[in-house]
Amino acid sequence: MLLAIALALLLAQGFGAVLLYRAQHERREAALVHLVAMRLFTTTREFPPPPEDPPGPGPGSVPNRGPDHGRPHSPPPPELFGGPRTFRLEHSMASPARPGERRDADSERELRAILDDQNVAVSDVVVIRRAVRNDPPTLQRLSHRAMLLGQPPQAVADFVLIGAIRKQGAPEWLVVRTPIPPYERVLLMTLLAQTLLIYAVLVGAIAFILGRITRPLASLTSQIERFAGTRDGTRQIAPEGPDDIRRLIVAHNAMEARIAALLDEKDVMLGAIGHDLKTPLAALRVRIESVENEAERERMAATITDIAQSLDDILSLARAGRAQEPAESTELSALLASVVEEYEDIGEPVVLGECERMAMHLRATWLRRAIRNLIGNALRYGGRAKVSLLRMGNFAVFRIEDNGPGIPEADMARMLEPFTRGEASRNSETGGAGLGLALALAIAEQHGGTLALLNRQGADGKIAGLTAELRLPLSKA
Repeated sequence: MLLAIALALLLAQGFGAVLLYRAQHERREAALVHLVAMRLFTTTREFPPPPEDPPGPGPGSVPNRGPDHGRPHSPPPPELFGGPRTFRLEHSMASPARPGERRDADSERELRAILDDQNVAVSDVVVIRRAVRNDPPTLQRLSHRAMLLGQPPQAVADFVLIGAIRKQGAPEWLVVRTPIPPYERVLLMTLLAQTLLIYAVLVGAIAFILGRITRPLASLTSQIERFAGTRDGTRQIAPEGPDDIRRLIVAHNAMEARIAALLDEKDVMLGAIGHDLKTPLAALRVRIESVENEAERERMAATITDIAQSLDDILSLARAGRAQEPAESTELSALLASVVEEYEDIGEPVVLGECERMAMHLRATWLRRAIRNLIGNALRYGGRAKVSLLRMGNFAVFRIEDNGPGIPEADMARMLEPFTRGEASRNSETGGAGLGLALALAIAEQHGGTLALLNRQGADGKIAGLTAELRLPLSKA
């Protein structure tokens, strides 16, 4: 927002500066022409120059120090206060314009119109602008004046406006030189100072206001991210900022505390259920030993094992987002190899594929649980599992591949939901309670990662199996 405001302000100030510069330039040009016209008019109407005046410093010119010398004239326009005044009137037999020198046609028309309004008949009008360094009479006079002021001539004027007229029937030219004050530099410095002042005031005020809004919002965002990762509602942020932001923070604190309380109640309830159910299940394990039919006894034991495993999965899923185990630096390839060895020891067809060495901070027990769940699904539905570990950018990717029938694309997202199985029956021989993938996803998200299921295509274009990819960011603590 600050950048947008600064850019808009720059465009507006630039456009306004151009308009102001043009207006001031036109005003100054008109003031200079009127100053020249005033000098020419007052001199030609009231005090005609005597021909016997001594020659002046300009080549081919005759300075006039006649009866008008020392008399007060009308003051110049306010735009020229503080700048150089017009020099004394000169008489010349030749036009002041040099061959090839560009004349100011607009100023000539304006000067002629002014003199016509004052009934001064002229046959020729010349107005030119010349650099002071290229005009010896002006340079000599300004050098003398600058020397008295202790400044270089350029500090007084950079250019000179030369206006000349020739009255009808007169052979000589009346010439007036008016130094042009270097007001462009002053105007540019004024515009720059004005722009800096506006920027300092407006951008500073807006930055202060936005800071009061964004600082509490940034704190609120950090708190939400922390709560999403830990679900710990004991730490809350103090309300600050404008009234509406303070109300938002208060409402969020109340909502967060309520959610944390509900989660605590859920964990307590699930823990109690797990404890209350495991006790009679343990008693049943003892009692089934009195069953004489061995096949029936084994089926009953398998049923008790399934119930206990489901309880463990439910409790693990409930605690996945609030794990109390501290994260520790773990070498991922060694962890993966140890999990694969467990399956090899019991004769399961699990193969360890490409495995790159990398380490990260994580909760190793939970990650082992997620990998076991994914390998168990691959064995249950695909008959075999190939496990690999790859580095992709800043992510560690655990890839578990099977040769099963895959999953329809429409059911991919649903398979990651709790209590969802790949086949509709609830037969424990063909699958568990449908919590394996949901628990693996919860563990991946607990570490800032993701879990994705992808169907693998064979050479004939048909589904050749399913690939489960568990991605964990290596920079995640």
